[in-house]
Amino acid sequence: MTKKSGNFDELLLSAIDEALSSLGESVKQSIYFHIENKFSVSRNDIPENLDQFQGGLEKIFGTGARFIEIMIMKNLYAKIGVPLTLEKRKQLEFIEYVDAAKQGFLSKTN
Repeated sequence: MTKKSGNFDELLLSAIDEALSSLGESVKQSIYFHIENKFSVSRNDIPENLDQFQGGLEKIFGTGARFIEIMIMKNLYAKIGVPLTLEKRKQLEFIEYVDAAKQGFLSKTN
């Protein structure tokens, strides 16, 4: 992992923390606990295991996971200074938005 991608991973984790904290601190801790114990993804391993993290959110919250994903994306895009544009016609694909944010971040820091 390069230093730049490491910085992006820190921003991603911070964006996730903020989104989950908006649900309450005990809820955030509970979500991290369940994601780690039921889906084998610790908080620090989320950037390398986004698909398992997303799957865990969907199993815990069902369709409500989309709202959490959107909050995470808004936080992330604000942190990297790139506007988030959600396409109305297209279903939100969390991992695609994270990848796009990472590419924007890495090209911006070059």
